[in-house]
Amino acid sequence: MSIEFGKKLVRTETTIPGLVVFDLPVHGDSRGWFKENWQREKMIAAGLPDLGPVQNNISFNDDVGTTRGIHAEPWDKFVSLATGRIFGAWVDLREGPTFGAVFTTELDPSKAIFVPRGVGNAYQTLEPETAYVYLVNDHWSPDAEYAFLNLADETAAIDWPIPLDKAELSDKDRAHPRLADVTPIPPRRTLILGANGQLGRALRAEYGDAPHVEYATRASLDLTSSDLGTARRWRDYGTIINAAAYTAVDAAETPEGRADAWAVNAAAPAALARIATEHGITIVHVSSDYVFDGASALPYLETDALSPLSVYGQTKAAGDLAIATAPRHYVIRTSWVIGDGANFVRTMASLAERGITPKVVDDQTGRLTFTDDIARGIRHLLDSGAAFGTYNLTGSGPARTWADIARDVYRLTGHDPASITPVSTAEYFASATAPVAPRPRNSVLDLSKIEAAGFIPQDGATGLAHYLRSHD
Repeated sequence: MSIEFGKKLVRTETTIPGLVVFDLPVHGDSRGWFKENWQREKMIAAGLPDLGPVQNNISFNDDVGTTRGIHAEPWDKFVSLATGRIFGAWVDLREGPTFGAVFTTELDPSKAIFVPRGVGNAYQTLEPETAYVYLVNDHWSPDAEYAFLNLADETAAIDWPIPLDKAELSDKDRAHPRLADVTPIPPRRTLILGANGQLGRALRAEYGDAPHVEYATRASLDLTSSDLGTARRWRDYGTIINAAAYTAVDAAETPEGRADAWAVNAAAPAALARIATEHGITIVHVSSDYVFDGASALPYLETDALSPLSVYGQTKAAGDLAIATAPRHYVIRTSWVIGDGANFVRTMASLAERGITPKVVDDQTGRLTFTDDIARGIRHLLDSGAAFGTYNLTGSGPARTWADIARDVYRLTGHDPASITPVSTAEYFASATAPVAPRPRNSVLDLSKIEAAGFIPQDGATGLAHYLRSHD
């Protein structure tokens, strides 16, 4: 066996998306040779996802012509050789436009290949005593989704160096189906939490009945359960969108509400972050302007220091920090959310219709954000592969007070905007008998980062007019 020594790590793309060949540095002398078969830091720097191996397998093959495959599993593999040489063949068996694509190459100990989830893997030994080594990032399970393809499939038309009728095959590999009869491996699932809330309903409308999107309500998945880590086969999920939250801002100031807010807004995200980290899941978490105290005269940046005033704000800030520990995360900070359900705009429209002249706060400033816009923004970040991190996502346009928005609602519904009486927050809550949470005076969030990522939030005034027309 001839090995080329002293090469640099070189990455080579293939005709199958995500299937990547590596030339590995091999260092040899009179005693033999040494290589770093898997070096996490270098492989990530070379553009691979963090494999997170959980198992190291070796398939030793005595004779030339031993042929195995074609097997596709719902996990990633990093394949290399310790001894010998193979002809390798890979067929894309994932659901999608590249289903059936084929790539072949030879491997020896100086080469390796990253095989993404759902790509069928096969090889034929070209030298005796070939040791085929592969790392995987999940444990075998009888409940997982597998796909198998016949080595002699006419559509794949793999040009095996040793004809299959002269090769060593197992009876099981000889009996695998042809490509036309293979059920493609689906993508990893997307789980949307809080699916019955205002944002959850908007996410349902955005994703619809896509076959690999799953919706969970509090009844179907208890985020505060100690068994959350085993509640799903989490390796089957690629994305979790956490739209679940405790949003009773004033009730969170009570002993019972405080406990519930911390459980749902802080402890549950911490548990989800651990699950996402362990299983390589991308997690999207929806946060709030209440993580800031509102004392700034400028729109808040994603990097500004957290300074919550209320229990609710404190729990949301804690949730943000927990989610940020997951390598693949998006924290979406929003404000003044309006969707399908009870909300400020609907309340004002109802008061206008009944001829009521309300007092409305005029010393809190922000922008309305419509749930359909949040849903579109989340999908944009995921589909575009935007850099992980925190993003502000609110309506765009001029900042308004609650009193300004109330006047807009009255005007757009054909009523007199002068019916609104502006009052301060202190005046509005002066007669309250239950605990009242402090509110940030400035809830305006800077949108530069999400706009640079290619998503332009809709203007708040445009969104309000559309919302009132569609909810008439």
